Amino acid sequence: MKIPVASRAQLLALLVAACAGTNPHAPAAPAPPDDPWLRQIIYLAVTDRFANGDPGNDALGQPDCLDPSMPSLFHGGDLAGLRSRVAYMKDLGVTVLWPTPLPAQVPRRNDACGYHGYWADLVDPDEGALEPKLGTWSDVEALGSTLHAAGMRLMLDMVVNHTGRGARIVGQRPDWFHSDVSPEAQESPELFHSLNGLPDFAQEKPEVAAYLTAMSRRWVERVKPDAIRMDTAKHVPPEYFAHDFVPAVRGAVPGLFLVAEVFDDRKIARAAPVLDAGFDSAFHFPLHRALVESLAKGGSLDLVADAVADGVATLGPDRARHLVTMIDNHDLPRFASELPPDTSAADRFARSAMALALLFTLPGIPQLYYGDELGLAGAGLGNRLDMPAWAWNEATRPPEARALFALVQRLAKLRTTAPELATGTYVEVARPRAGSGNVLAFERALGDRRVLVVVNGDASPRTVSLARGGPALHDVMQLPGVPTGISPAAGTVTVTMPPLAAGIYTGPTQ
Repeated sequence: MKIPVASRAQLLALLVAACAGTNPHAPAAPAPPDDPWLRQIIYLAVTDRFANGDPGNDALGQPDCLDPSMPSLFHGGDLAGLRSRVAYMKDLGVTVLWPTPLPAQVPRRNDACGYHGYWADLVDPDEGALEPKLGTWSDVEALGSTLHAAGMRLMLDMVVNHTGRGARIVGQRPDWFHSDVSPEAQESPELFHSLNGLPDFAQEKPEVAAYLTAMSRRWVERVKPDAIRMDTAKHVPPEYFAHDFVPAVRGAVPGLFLVAEVFDDRKIARAAPVLDAGFDSAFHFPLHRALVESLAKGGSLDLVADAVADGVATLGPDRARHLVTMIDNHDLPRFASELPPDTSAADRFARSAMALALLFTLPGIPQLYYGDELGLAGAGLGNRLDMPAWAWNEATRPPEARALFALVQRLAKLRTTAPELATGTYVEVARPRAGSGNVLAFERALGDRRVLVVVNGDASPRTVSLARGGPALHDVMQLPGVPTGISPAAGTVTVTMPPLAAGIYTGPTQ
């Protein structure tokens, strides 16, 4: 993609600083335009698995779909349950709730129902039906009102790529869907082949585009969300988003923040087409993979540095700051499950703490998956387990969960009160290939404030000298063994980090 001239100049300055060791006395770069979304912290909850606020709706809708003992069926969580736990989320420090999709789901197929929300039972004309097991439209309105009263935001999860297997619209309008045996499907499977056998809409047909766009607009008009997360965006032609979807939903609710799922953990360049089509953000899957490989599996932190650098170089600093970052989500193994099975409790906490520290301090908008704050584990269907009953009361949480929750609280508070973490410059100060062990250090700066982050991924202590001047800096993580304060001397900061530890230091630049 073409990077605007201003972005290229800013990127060049950033890369020169990183390669030259940086000049601590250089004038601060001008602040980028302020965007309140850069100060948000997103919380993804599988609605059916979070909290059951109204048992009276558990058996509504499609029959034979409720069984809390079955991983692929509904368990009873609902919108009322989400609403009842807004105070929990607020206490944690998150600012945006992203529930999984709300449309009515298709009937049971074998041992599975659409508890996750991604198998909509669409019909023509569109009914705009809500999944009754999740609640009513009054529950949707109440959830939005409760979030807004708490100073939080609502992100609506939407799907225009596919419908559910057995959805009524497939029988009504078979010509609205791609054939998996067509020449187009063989040549361009990402756009013209079904995903996991789900009926794939042909958005290139005007009547299909009109149906999906009108349906999307009606949902936005009724829910009035603050943001939209678009599922499976790389499987939809960018032209559909640019010419139909984006103008329609922004026409319904001006200022909507749009985030696209572009599930590709190799290069962030795959996200460029949907960003060019009008989306504000995409998920940074390459950074997710780097965090897992380096911190859960013991690889080099060079992977993290490379993923961040690639994001800035490919998309430009401003777009890179708008990417949504995560350590896991509902389609990925939880971070705790990526650790070796014999990992000790102490190492499990340490590696999770490092991952969370980077999540909240690297460029991007951090996203938590429900239970990340408690160290929940799970892979496959196990990554969507019910939120444990002990989660809601600090006194009943296991010690490690209490410690992680408190850590996320501190990180969230730092993230929302330190503007340098939202809009500040990113300068790489040290990385493993510099000869100091598996240590990554970087600085975020804005105006006269800065945050210095030092992460040691080795199982041994590491001492690093960093070319950073200015006054003393103070640690905000408060982890055992991490220096609580560092004072530059002759333009250099020397830090000794304990094994598997992260330090986050804040203070003035001069």
